[in-house]
Amino acid sequence: MLNEQHISIVKSTIPLLEEAGPALTQHFYQRMFRINPEVQDIFNMTNQRTGRQGVALFEAIAAYAKNIEDLAALTSAVERIAQKHTSFNIQAEHYQIVGHHLIETLRELAGEAFSAEVEEAWTAAYLFLAQVFIDREGELYLQRKQAVGGWENAREFIVTDKKYESALVASFTFTPANGEKVLDYLPGQYIGVEVKPKSAEYNEIRQYSLSQSPNGQDYRISVKREGAEMEHQGVVSNHLHDEVKVGDSVMLYAPAGDFFYVEKEQPVVLISAGVGTTPMQAMLQSLSHSKKQNVTYLHACNDREQHSFIDETSTLVAANEWQQSVWYLEGEAEFIGQMDLNAVSNTLPLVEGDFYICGPIGFMDHVVKQLELLGVSRDRIHYEVFGPHANL
Repeated sequence: MLNEQHISIVKSTIPLLEEAGPALTQHFYQRMFRINPEVQDIFNMTNQRTGRQGVALFEAIAAYAKNIEDLAALTSAVERIAQKHTSFNIQAEHYQIVGHHLIETLRELAGEAFSAEVEEAWTAAYLFLAQVFIDREGELYLQRKQAVGGWENAREFIVTDKKYESALVASFTFTPANGEKVLDYLPGQYIGVEVKPKSAEYNEIRQYSLSQSPNGQDYRISVKREGAEMEHQGVVSNHLHDEVKVGDSVMLYAPAGDFFYVEKEQPVVLISAGVGTTPMQAMLQSLSHSKKQNVTYLHACNDREQHSFIDETSTLVAANEWQQSVWYLEGEAEFIGQMDLNAVSNTLPLVEGDFYICGPIGFMDHVVKQLELLGVSRDRIHYEVFGPHANL
């Protein structure tokens, strides 16, 4: 049971954590994968190689230590992580493995500073947080299992369509192998896709945003091919492009995610770059059904050749009399260069609108800073990071 003394001791170790930095979590992952290699099935090994996952975990551990007496401050982070965990099918027994290696990592790196009291405090703190996740994830699993079209664990789907939306992005439509209904989702959420690429030692699970509004019959994702210059990237995405064809079987985990359009009457602004347009397609289609909001869609990409869903989006915008602006880095477009919101600020609902953003981290950081300078409050800015979370 976590008590006040435990909380005090954990907070006293914050300087130790900060001194160790992401090296702590890198050591943790190396240790865990060496001793329990079977858990590699439920981790994105690309993010391990790039170091992004280690940084994200370190930031999460440090945030927990700093807010351990006020977990309300971590509510959104807990929900985001729990949603992601369910798309990897994380189970209670996995927390036992993670907890063991976390405590042993602290022992190995902290040396004499890791006293019996510190070990007891961190063990209690970990068990407390693990139970928070186990409980929330259990709720999510049960909700999805009991809902119409729902299921638990992995479910077999068949690829019934594969279509290129641009030079680098292909859409895949998945229909249940048993012919039954599929679970509805909120526009902006993702599904977990499990495959076994030729180059991978273990199965790989990746999350891809659903790129159409829910229809109860099938799912669509739209995947970008990663170039050779992106070292370690695209193991699963390129496998889908190169190896997966219509008629193939793929295992999917139920839709999840904490980034989604919340139905309101206020104006909505969707802002994306590159393949970040995928969750926006689900939102645009859903918004076209409700016809309640004033919608603005801003998109940036390299050029027309890489502009995914250009016809589909233009049709939706025209049919609903929405506003749309496009930025290309090259070629002909309404705007050329990096997205500059000052060019359209007089048409944006800066006071009352909700802003949804998706794209590369650098792009989103650039857009968020512009919105803040234009007076948009942070509680009306929502964003999705593809991969380990990063705070903007």
